[in-house]
Amino acid sequence: MAASSNSSLSGSSVSSDPEDYQPPIWKSYLYQLQQEAPRPKRITCPQEMESRPKYYGREFHGLISRERADELLAGTEGAYLIRESQRQPGTYTLALRFGGQTLNYRLFYDGKHFVGEKRFESVHDLVTDGLITLYIETKAAEYIAKMTTNPIYQHLGYTSLLRDKITHRLNRTRSEPKKVTFQQDEKISPSPLSRRTTIKDGPEKHCNYEKIHNFKVHTFRGPHWCEYCANFMWGLIAQGVRCSDCGLNVHKQCSKLVPSDCQPDLRRIKKVFSCDLTTLVKAHNTPRPMVLDMCIKEIEHRGLKSEGLYRVSGFTEHIEDVRLAFDRDGEKADISANIYPDINIIAGAMKLYLRDLPIPVITYEVYSKFIQAAKITDSDSRLEAVHDVLLQLPPAHYETLRYLMTHLKRVTMYEKDNYMNSENLGIVFGPTLMRPPDLNTLTTLNDMRYQKLIVQLLIEHEDILF
Repeated sequence: MAASSNSSLSGSSVSSDPEDYQPPIWKSYLYQLQQEAPRPKRITCPQEMESRPKYYGREFHGLISRERADELLAGTEGAYLIRESQRQPGTYTLALRFGGQTLNYRLFYDGKHFVGEKRFESVHDLVTDGLITLYIETKAAEYIAKMTTNPIYQHLGYTSLLRDKITHRLNRTRSEPKKVTFQQDEKISPSPLSRRTTIKDGPEKHCNYEKIHNFKVHTFRGPHWCEYCANFMWGLIAQGVRCSDCGLNVHKQCSKLVPSDCQPDLRRIKKVFSCDLTTLVKAHNTPRPMVLDMCIKEIEHRGLKSEGLYRVSGFTEHIEDVRLAFDRDGEKADISANIYPDINIIAGAMKLYLRDLPIPVITYEVYSKFIQAAKITDSDSRLEAVHDVLLQLPPAHYETLRYLMTHLKRVTMYEKDNYMNSENLGIVFGPTLMRPPDLNTLTTLNDMRYQKLIVQLLIEHEDILF
């Protein structure tokens, strides 16, 4: 079917200035097709069926053949009934008239009715959605196959970015992450340990980290259009997916093509603890999690000489209070000495934050590579391997780890007072920063010494490795 009636973007370019933002012209073709789709017509059984399940109504016709169902539905587009299968008694079939023929679907019920992935409150809703889908996919199969080839997204980004001036400006000034290169000193033999680092600093704030969208199937109330291709999102329920972090709404098939440019909306971030690290820093426009910054600032202000820092536990209920304060108040949380005089409470809260990350600071993807690096016996080669793996961390994770190791290095400078050297801190932070992907207890126990060693190396050589 020709799609010449479709609306399209007016013009080939869009101003990058949010003040000049013009909303896209949403394409109406698929919406028009949904309006044209056949309406469901229930074919009721004239007599009461004693074998009728309680979750079906008068559309249940009992044990009848396919041929009999076809006769009852003949000539009425959108007509439907439910019958008990003759081939498999005790199972039920939805017979539906579409396109001049009777279609038969195995019907299930688990508190909701379904024939595929979607679950419906009633059989009538299931049939309504099915008729819409069948009609659109029949009439516009070629159009649907091509609807992602000229997306509005490449012109506009997603609409929420353009509505927000600050976010838009940040998106236009993407910065390169800091790179660390090793330069060999000409006066010294070419041993890896004899190398010195030359750090090429980028901008101080690395806020423009890439982040994939967190898409979840969503039911939209009222008409909705895809913010990637500008086409209507058809169906009665579960018409598409929505990013739970930024609110981007797209077709399920379009979600596979959306770039990794999610800009989380603070209004959608329900909590600070247990929130994905990259999601949190992008939402707050900070290079690192604010929990880390605030706790480290407080600890360095009044706790570096505290005996057993990070090893001695604070009261659990007080640590929980700090967690609740961050979840409730964010960067306005008060963790000062007036509220929490015991610095171990703040240290404990920071460790809890790191432990609760859904993806650890040292991510699952590079965990095994770090463990393998730790097993290298030659110290020079081991450092080289650790450095190589560090560069594979996501930018937000890299910056968080770098900042934390710099802090822990300062902690070791007060070892005479706090009795915490790099080895002790490695024991504390190894399992906090690293977790094996499979969470196997035996693997965790076997890897503990390597986890400790990795953190110890990161602390001792933080000026070289980062």
